Amino acid sequence: MTLRIKFILFAVVVHATLLILTYHFLLTDKLLFLAAEALIVVSLVITFQIYRAFVRPLNLIAAGIESIKEKDFTVKFLKTGQPEVDQLIEVYNLMMEQLRQERVSQNEKQYLLERLIQASPSGIIMLDYDGYIQQVNPAAKAWLQVPMPALLGKKLEDLPGQWRTELSTLEEGQSRIFHINGIHTYRGHKAYFIDKGFPRYFIMLEELTEDIIKKEKYAYEKIIRMMSHEVNNSIGAINSILNSVKGYAPQLQEDLRDDYEEALEVSIERNKNLASFMANFATMVRLPSPRRQPCDLHQLLQGVYRLMQPQLEQRNISWQWHLAPEPLFIQADTQQLEQVLINIAKNSMEAVDADGYISVKTQLQPPCLIISDNGEGIPEAVRQQLFTPFFSTKKNGQGIGLTMIRDILLNHNFPFFLETDESGITAFTIQFKTPLVPEPVA
Repeated sequence: MTLRIKFILFAVVVHATLLILTYHFLLTDKLLFLAAEALIVVSLVITFQIYRAFVRPLNLIAAGIESIKEKDFTVKFLKTGQPEVDQLIEVYNLMMEQLRQERVSQNEKQYLLERLIQASPSGIIMLDYDGYIQQVNPAAKAWLQVPMPALLGKKLEDLPGQWRTELSTLEEGQSRIFHINGIHTYRGHKAYFIDKGFPRYFIMLEELTEDIIKKEKYAYEKIIRMMSHEVNNSIGAINSILNSVKGYAPQLQEDLRDDYEEALEVSIERNKNLASFMANFATMVRLPSPRRQPCDLHQLLQGVYRLMQPQLEQRNISWQWHLAPEPLFIQADTQQLEQVLINIAKNSMEAVDADGYISVKTQLQPPCLIISDNGEGIPEAVRQQLFTPFFSTKKNGQGIGLTMIRDILLNHNFPFFLETDESGITAFTIQFKTPLVPEPVA
């Protein structure tokens, strides 16, 4: 029973008792009866005034409780003129104003934090209390290459490919540098903050690819230039001397002449091979900036196929076309892109056994090229070192081909990746910018 009901019941019982008692005066003294009735009416009025003064703070408290429940901190009360009630109203209004300002401040901070997360060049993955992905900013989404609906509500163990291995094994407070598809290098850091009394974890990703590639290029360009200069100067002088020495062959005895000339020829040939070897490295240093122009990717692919066709037929390798129904026009340096396609096709041919296949697929939306094969695939240990300068799994490889592919595609700003899926199919994917629409021929 509420305090209000108790007060009303008390007032009703008291005044009902007074009415019953005054009824006896009606028979004995009517004047006294009228005076008693007047006093009861005055008592009722006074009781009602006391009731209003008694109930008003209760009403204010009830209204304040409802406002707090509904989180409406804009509700304030006017003073009534009663000191006790006005003191309660003043405290309530001050509390509501402080709550309102606190909520505004929290909303402003939350909005600022949200904007910073969305605009951050670093990738940020926010987890909920149970470790499920709750929020992913645009940078992380672009690197993960997974649609947002497929990310939210998932565990880190559900991420694709190497991301699953690298991020799901990060410990609290740990930072780690790792490679994705042998191309991109990232630093991942896992930490937490306290939200509503419980820890919530998040992962920050920072891409280091560009900085590392710049440092690598600066280092190997300097070394290659120095080596090329010294080797070429020495080879030129040595070959000149060897050719001069060959002129003395007729003066030797006939039984020594053949061995003499053969030794000189071997030395000259070896110097030529060494010069060619250094020239291959020098091409990495002398790679010019791309001269972009509109080109039809399908025509470039047809040219690469005609170049590779004799070797494909000799090894009985099937070349499968899966081209988009319309031409795919892009802005690129035709010569450099053609070299990229040739190197990719050669790598696929070397990986595929006889009677295997190479698949060439293009699509318009989003514009991309996928060259895949059913070769032996890329081992996990090798995948981490793909596109590393001078790294090669071939017996006599120089590690230049993939490095040149990497540099050309990065100079074109064409995202790319090379991976072997669970079925053993190895695919090299190149993503292009918005395809060009060819102008109609008049």
